[in-house]
Amino acid sequence: MAALLWPGRPRWSLPLPVTALAAGLIASGGVLAEEGLRSLGGEASPFVEPRHGARLRTDGPYEISRNPVYAGLVVAATGLAVLRRRPEPLVAAAALAAVLHVKAGAEERRLHERFGEEYDAYARRTPRLIGMPSPRSL
Repeated sequence: MAALLWPGRPRWSLPLPVTALAAGLIASGGVLAEEGLRSLGGEASPFVEPRHGARLRTDGPYEISRNPVYAGLVVAATGLAVLRRRPEPLVAAAALAAVLHVKAGAEERRLHERFGEEYDAYARRTPRLIGMPSPRSL
């Protein structure tokens, strides 16, 4: 995350619509990540193993993403990297996305072990990072 703030002057200019879109990504990503954390409450953890007694979340932001906190962070980081107008923050945003994708996979294996078919059904209808719910779930 810190590499998104790589020092240096911008290297290119951005058209106003791109600037507005990037700002929107920061805001919407921040909201998604915050809502994901809020939904977890005291069950939020930086570790891949779900907390003892945690329940499977499938509502709220977890209806559009199995990992709304990670999705929000990636979306916001992408917006910030674009606004920085330097290659290093763009590389950092891509690296963050890769790391969170790997971490999400490890967490999902633990969730499968803990919740079995209930998690598998949820995973079939809900994207890992972000998207629309599967028509089967509507």
